[in-house]
Amino acid sequence: MAATTLSQATSSNIVTPLRDTAPMRVVDGFGRSVAASSRFVSPRNHGELLEVIAAARAEKLPITFRGSGRSYGDASINEGGIVVDVTLLRRVISWDPETGILVAEPGVTVEDLWRRGLVDGFWPAVVPGTMRPTLGGCLGMNIHGKNNFKQGPFGDHVLGFTLVTADGREIPCSRDENPETFHAAIGGLGLLGAITNIRLQMHKVESGFLRVEAMAAPNLEGMFATFRERLPHSDYLVGWVDGTAEGGELGRGEIHQANYLTAAEDPAPGELSHTEIQGLPSTILGVPKSILWRFLRPFMSRFFITFVNSMKYFMSKLNHGKTYIQSHVAFAFLLDYVPNWRLAYGDRGFIQYQVFIPDGTALDAMKAIFEASHRAGMPPYLAVLKRHRPDKFLLSHALDGWSMAMDFPVPADRNALTALTDTMTQIVLKAGGRFYMAKDSVLRPEELKAAYGDERLSKFRALKAELDPDGLFETALSKRLELSR
Repeated sequence: MAATTLSQATSSNIVTPLRDTAPMRVVDGFGRSVAASSRFVSPRNHGELLEVIAAARAEKLPITFRGSGRSYGDASINEGGIVVDVTLLRRVISWDPETGILVAEPGVTVEDLWRRGLVDGFWPAVVPGTMRPTLGGCLGMNIHGKNNFKQGPFGDHVLGFTLVTADGREIPCSRDENPETFHAAIGGLGLLGAITNIRLQMHKVESGFLRVEAMAAPNLEGMFATFRERLPHSDYLVGWVDGTAEGGELGRGEIHQANYLTAAEDPAPGELSHTEIQGLPSTILGVPKSILWRFLRPFMSRFFITFVNSMKYFMSKLNHGKTYIQSHVAFAFLLDYVPNWRLAYGDRGFIQYQVFIPDGTALDAMKAIFEASHRAGMPPYLAVLKRHRPDKFLLSHALDGWSMAMDFPVPADRNALTALTDTMTQIVLKAGGRFYMAKDSVLRPEELKAAYGDERLSKFRALKAELDPDGLFETALSKRLELSR
């Protein structure tokens, strides 16, 4: 592929030097517990993106790529650097309605994907709990969904992409062309270069709906047992866990199994092309969703969350074994029901701590994690269980095992939360587990090394030194974990 040069950029709105002209902006992680002041620029096209990279390199100004800002921690912020916002790079370059192959710029969102594909009978093979993330972010973090045990991570469905390096080269990457870079950049946290021209395979579906079954689990042992029983027969499987429950009910919760419908089972044949039926409601109980977080905020306390979780679990027992039909959007994007829900946690925000633990040690380790949170007086307000399979990406968090994602509000004494995460991290490491960088804000370099091993980290650093010898691409996370150089 021929390299695009700066002379090919047209209609530029990028003014250099960036240190003097790019506005300063405070940007935060999605959990609002970390923030940084940086120069901020939003290239409108591929040429402007190249121009920004060239200017930043000339000025020795570190670049951090940012999509919709859905990484919970410090993966898309960087004090004193320049944040390159890719959300305006939102062109769908091509779409094949016969094969379901889409080529798009990195700012295209998950919502853009399903709205483009579903009219032709295609749904993204892997989606997170929100439709807001960009393709660049999904690729850079190698996101996973409620079907990782069956479909693998996002990267398993990426056919190829172009990597723009610090010196402006454009490297085509696929499983056949530059495969080492392909497997390192997917899940590479945006540290190897800019991802452009993403080629993605969508998943063929016959209906716009899923059949969903709800099941109550009396404790974590019951949760694992039901998962094991249902995995062979599920397209999606996810568990909500009541992190406030203790004793014999530790880890109780509700499991949802979802399966694709065939055309013969579709309750609304021919409606697949009408994406409006997939949209989420604009109000809940008559209240506009956009302001719901304001009603939630006064009740974000351990007492209230314990009460709500108890009621939710009680309802799960009443609904045990019931099945219902639900749209893909309603099932997949629960986090989008309440826009700006992150604001409900208050000014100190929250962290999400997500661990991945091998099958053989997961149950005992997760029980120990919940018990540690109770001893510290800080049980997670929300916890979600998933089953995973390993993949071939260099910095992959996935393994043959389980993940638990947990939300912890940041207390007035932040050191108390740090002490808890330190304790939980040691439990995870002893169990042979890993962590998810899109969520992380607490790990230390030695803990990353213990989780991923010298060999994998050395390979990544060596490739980064080759592609980015001056360390142009960095984030607050990469500096904290010493991945930048």
